[in-house]
Order: sequence, then C-alpha cells, then structure tokens
Amino acid sequence: MADVDVSLKELMTGVEGALGAAVVDYTSGLALGVLGGGKDLDLEVAAAGNTDVVRAQMRTLEHLGLASQIEDILITLDRHYHVIRLVNGRSGNGLFLYLVMDKARSNLAMARHQLKRVEENLAV
Repeated sequence: MADVDVSLKELMTGVEGALGAAVVDYTSGLALGVLGGGKDLDLEVAAAGNTDVVRAQMRTLEHLGLASQIEDILITLDRHYHVIRLVNGRSGNGLFLYLVMDKARSNLAMARHQLKRVEENLAV
C-alpha cells in the first residue's frame, strides 16, 4: 500500500511525459495532494474543475440506468492528455487520480496501465 505522496511520485516518475498529478476528493473538489504543474497548469484549479466532470459522468450513467463503473475519463487537448482515473479500491471511495501528460512525449496506453497500478496500491 502506498500513501498519497508516494503514489504521486510513482506517477510522475513512472509515466513518460508526465507534467502533473493529483489525488482528488470528488465529493468536496479538494486535492488531497498534488505534484508537478506550474504557472500554466494549476493542479488545484484543475482538480476542482474535473470534479464537475466526474460528477456529471456519474449522473449521466445513473440517468441512463447503466450499472457500469467508470474506470477512467480521457480529455485530449492539442498538446496534452488529461486522464482521470477513479479509485475504486477499499479506501478510495470518492477519490480520483488526475494525470496530465505532454501528448508528444507520452504513451497513453502505458500511462493508463501505470494509473491502474497506482490506483490499486493507493491507501488514504
């Protein structure tokens, strides 16, 4: 089991092209931890904004009557990938991992694999 800080370090060092990562509580919109980012990438603001994305997607699934769980949500921009991975483990109810990557330097499939591994080992 890995705590929030260790999990964020694993994402930033284990994903080629990682620019920033966060663990976010989508019930409150608060980031429990952030690593990376910068003046052009405010992870606190992104965490709050992506909370709305997660909530909207969950409402949509509920309205459609789908019993499926969200694994991840991908947002593709011209220079970045933004991946939201819901934490479905025993201690992660209400949390998601958020990873921002440089589109030109990252491998999306490998990043999703790393996010899944980190999600499975996250202990809050």
